[in-house]
Amino acid sequence: MNARAGCAFGSHRVLEPPGALPQAAWKLDATPVVGPNEILCEVEALNIDSASFRQIADANDWDPARVALHVERLVEERGKHHNPVTGSGGMFVGRVAEVGTALCGRIDLRRGDRIASLVSLTLTPLRIVSIERIDMTTGRIWIRGSAILFASGLWAALPDDIPDDVALAVLDVAGAPAQVRRLVRPGDAVAVVGADGKSGLLACAQARERAGRDGRVIGIGPSRSSPGARLLLEHGYVDAFVETDARDVLQLLADTAEVLPDGADVTINCINVGGTELGSILLTRDEGTVYFFSMSTSFTAAALGAEGVGKAVTMIVGNGYAKGHAVTALQTLRERPPLLHYFFERYGAARTAAVVHHAV
Repeated sequence: MNARAGCAFGSHRVLEPPGALPQAAWKLDATPVVGPNEILCEVEALNIDSASFRQIADANDWDPARVALHVERLVEERGKHHNPVTGSGGMFVGRVAEVGTALCGRIDLRRGDRIASLVSLTLTPLRIVSIERIDMTTGRIWIRGSAILFASGLWAALPDDIPDDVALAVLDVAGAPAQVRRLVRPGDAVAVVGADGKSGLLACAQARERAGRDGRVIGIGPSRSSPGARLLLEHGYVDAFVETDARDVLQLLADTAEVLPDGADVTINCINVGGTELGSILLTRDEGTVYFFSMSTSFTAAALGAEGVGKAVTMIVGNGYAKGHAVTALQTLRERPPLLHYFFERYGAARTAAVVHHAV
């Protein structure tokens, strides 16, 4: 393993193409033998990002067995879970199996510690031995397998007061509430596209706190009667929820004209379907900010669309990392009992999942 001792970013695990870093690489070496600057983990579950899971499920007619086979083949082919259609992955939860010799004493991890990865599966060497079950609603896949974290990789110890399944759902989108906290100012008008999904709910809660009494938070989604939309309205996390199709730009603008007459100061896009870039841009006032958290975003469409309509807005790529984002996301739940209860009900282990048994 001496050849694997050098790169903190994991380039030594890249099989093809030469010279790439793991996220950009087509294929990684997922051999479950720890290098000096690596952490080997026994993986218990994958949380596939929403855009990727929806695409895979659609491609396989929402059949759990076919979805399992698709994921197995993808990971076997690439040595990581990197959806070539959406370009996105997800995260994992598991137990530390071994810490490399160069990291011992430098990081606070020991064999047996349970952690969630805070870096994408698109850059994580991953090996699946078997898929045990899939929750087709949440995109969670329970597996037996292994993964490698590099010296540069981020992770979080699983909290004692929040069930693992709930913590995993929250940590998967931890960047959203942390970035909203950074972007929104008191008195701002904030639009959250895809407000009733897990990232949207957390974004709305933080936007409500940051915008304050003089600000406005507008949730946007396909159904005002969805459980998430009802939660947002009942507990005041949004001032209004607009039921509309964010892909239909003219209808979106018509439906939001009354609640956002001057446009949003900040628009947060959390939706898991494509085609919403221009709508988000046009919702936003001139010189405002659009934060594209969704991995279904086409940044080409966003850039050329803004240019085409002559809209001068600041557009921010959905960086899933922000300083202290894991703590911020978990505290967003802890401090809001209705939101915590919703996540317990929707993402807790008591949910019924499709059972599949596939051995690779």
